[in-house]
Amino acid sequence: MSQPSGASNEASSAIATVPNALSVARILLTPAFVWLIVDRDTTFIGLLLFGVVVSTDWLDGYVARRTGRVSEVGKMLDPTADRLAIAAGLVALVVRGAFPLWAALLILVRDLAVVVVGVLLLVTRKVRIEVRFVGKVATFSLVVAIGLIAWGNLGYPFPSAAGAVGWVMYAVGIVEYYVAAVLYAGDLRRALESGST
Repeated sequence: MSQPSGASNEASSAIATVPNALSVARILLTPAFVWLIVDRDTTFIGLLLFGVVVSTDWLDGYVARRTGRVSEVGKMLDPTADRLAIAAGLVALVVRGAFPLWAALLILVRDLAVVVVGVLLLVTRKVRIEVRFVGKVATFSLVVAIGLIAWGNLGYPFPSAAGAVGWVMYAVGIVEYYVAAVLYAGDLRRALESGST
């Protein structure tokens, strides 16, 4: 199992923990905000719920570290909940006409590649790459960007300002996202090399 320098969290085999319950709650709320966003009468509520779900990504990890309840299940469940919520939100917003397809695909294709490779390696080689800080920053930038761009396209208050800030954050976030992917590829190569020696 690969862990970048500076990471020191000891992970347990516990499953029924508060942090894991928070991750599961985020997964269970995903269909709700998708349904709300797609329905024109409830789009605003759905967008707010989407924002709440994705903005609490830090909460389960924070609780796990503060309470000493970091678990192997949680290390997989947390990013899974995050990627699922973002992907579902993007699809719903594209369907609703609030977010451009090309911008969504740049995020979704990268996520799909990382998830597929990650799952294959975990299953076949028992190798898991730890999340890097730049990846977390990129995700934060993109989540805020998605919300602001959708807000502007839906014509809510201050649409021009929301759209302008959103596209700046998207540009920064998407570059960080692919930089993180390159760094993960390096982590993967080192993990595979160390595992074969």
